[in-house]
Amino acid sequence: MTITLVNPSGLPQVEAYRQVSVATGSRLVSIAGQVAWDADGNTVGVGDLAAQVEQCYLNVATALAGVGGSFGDVAKLTVYVSDWHLDKMPLLMEGIARAGEKLGAVPIPPITLVGIAAPFTPDLLVEVDATAVLD
Repeated sequence: MTITLVNPSGLPQVEAYRQVSVATGSRLVSIAGQVAWDADGNTVGVGDLAAQVEQCYLNVATALAGVGGSFGDVAKLTVYVSDWHLDKMPLLMEGIARAGEKLGAVPIPPITLVGIAAPFTPDLLVEVDATAVLD
């Protein structure tokens, strides 16, 4: 495996994701921001943050499969949430957990969460981009 996920001592021991990923592969893959669209461009989970997060993660996995990788090759995720406030955290975590279970990727690699004012279209609540490393 090209990615090792670690929660070093001295940092919070977060259950949902790991603080650090160590990549040993040779191909760096950057995935464009993925939104909650299915293959036909239809929005999945309109008004449902958890469902949209899940779809974004599944889309990242689909993008990686297209270049011979899997979600297990993800070294870093950035999650952009529209109109972020702390009471959205349970839904965000639910979507991450559901995606992680479907993808067999528990724990999830390091995540940066960024609150944004609004997405590029009002039915989208979240966007996720990723960096992965493949052999």
